Amino acid sequence: MFELLKDLWGFMKQRKKFWLAPILIIMLLLGGLIVLTQGSAVAPFIYTLF
Repeated sequence: MFELLKDLWGFMKQRKKFWLAPILIIMLLLGGLIVLTQGSAVAPFIYTLF
């Protein structure tokens, strides 16, 4: 996992694509939110946010 993040950072640094960083961070946060609320009682409240 860390190797993938290092590769992505190297790509963004070399190609000057720093605008990709916020997109990747938001995608990781949303993915983590989905995984953490998969089977919990909080899940119905998360769906009202979207």
